[in-house]
Amino acid sequence: MESNHQQYHDLAGKTALVTGGTKGIGKAIADKLSQAGAHVIITARQQPAETRSAHQFLEADLTKPEQVDQLAQAIHDTYGGLDILVDNMGGVTAPGGGFSRLTDQDWEQELQFNLLATIRLDRALVPHMLAQKSGVIIHISSVAGVKPVWSHNLAYAVSKAGLNAYSKALSNELAPHGVRVLTVSPGATNTPLMQGLVQKVAATAGLSAEEAFQQMAAQAGGIPMGRMAEPEEIASLVHFLVSPAASYLTGANYLIDGGTVPVV
Repeated sequence: MESNHQQYHDLAGKTALVTGGTKGIGKAIADKLSQAGAHVIITARQQPAETRSAHQFLEADLTKPEQVDQLAQAIHDTYGGLDILVDNMGGVTAPGGGFSRLTDQDWEQELQFNLLATIRLDRALVPHMLAQKSGVIIHISSVAGVKPVWSHNLAYAVSKAGLNAYSKALSNELAPHGVRVLTVSPGATNTPLMQGLVQKVAATAGLSAEEAFQQMAAQAGGIPMGRMAEPEEIASLVHFLVSPAASYLTGANYLIDGGTVPVV
């Protein structure tokens, strides 16, 4: 007989989509949900490096409305819809250095990548969840959305703050219809994107990678745990939130940052 713990984390029979699911946090989430029994679809702008992925891959650039429509139609035609949607796509695309360096194009690109792509994908896929009166949506945000660092991530932080507000409003709208919406805000996480950013800062400042990371961490207020998160740690939280064990949770923003954000 299965334990209650195992039963609560059983995602067998569920269909999940993880955007940006070919590497970093997205890949870790896709792997975790698959291990829990879900059928996992991943999407990104390019084919994953691992050609033997256990997940179905659908190529799509979610900043382009027509490709979002094509993705949603493909999911509808094959599966009828989703039980779990993890909006993970995002990242820093604009330069650092403060407001004076940011052009209209920088702002528009950051908003498209980190906010509008999520909104249009939700709009395409949520109606099925409403029709079946069940579903879980996870928006992957960032601690930058509540604790921006102007020198590194101003436009990114603003786009994630917008995502946080959108997520909270959406959760209130969908909760009466059986659909849960939650936000997960990682701090510094050991992903290829983060490693590249650290290397860039290190090269510019003439520092080692470790010195550059410590400098960046200090500018963000420090990390009491003294290290980055691993993608699998973020995935474990997402797994819990989409499971039946979290059935009364909606509308919350979960900071997973090693203690960086100094709030009670």
